[in-house]
Amino acid sequence: MVSDNRLGYLEELVDELGTRGLTARVVRTRSGPAFLRVCNPEAASLAENVTCAPAPDSSEHYYWWSWGERMHRVDDPGGAALKVAHVLEAHPH
Repeated sequence: MVSDNRLGYLEELVDELGTRGLTARVVRTRSGPAFLRVCNPEAASLAENVTCAPAPDSSEHYYWWSWGERMHRVDDPGGAALKVAHVLEAHPH
């Protein structure tokens, strides 16, 4: 059931990222937890993997950056999407 909750949170984030012009898909692996692969279609080299897991000090779930830093609460996927969109924003030279 925990896995189902995580997938639901990731799917909610997919929807929010789409409204911000980013492409995202849930990736399911055989050996690890599902994660989101997020890309900026205007700059394909700008991409990020986002996971969903409980915080070590609580049972509450959060979105996490690929480098293991807690990003945002799962009850606010819009706020999480804003953070990801900011990180993946293309900047002209």
